[in-house]
Amino acid sequence: MTNTEYFLAFLLVANFIATFFSNTHHLQDVEQKLNLVLAHLGIDPTAMLPPSSHAIALATDPQQRIAAIKAYRIQTGAGLKDAVAVINKIAADAKSTDA
Repeated sequence: MTNTEYFLAFLLVANFIATFFSNTHHLQDVEQKLNLVLAHLGIDPTAMLPPSSHAIALATDPQQRIAAIKAYRIQTGAGLKDAVAVINKIAADAKSTDA
């Protein structure tokens, strides 16, 4: 590579880094504003949404556990770990009421 190519590559990387940090700062601003709006409306952003009756019905059937997790994740947008915890709790509660 020539000196010109190294210089252009350097500029490209520098531009990428500057854009990344600019977008990160902008994202933090948006997130802060969203949290203020949620607090003003009295909405807890960390609260788990209750599962639908469909997800509960699937969770009570041991053979439908994966389908229940998928349905809960689609319904609420929850992560895999949170969805598994909710579905396991529902299944455990259903199992204890059957006993």
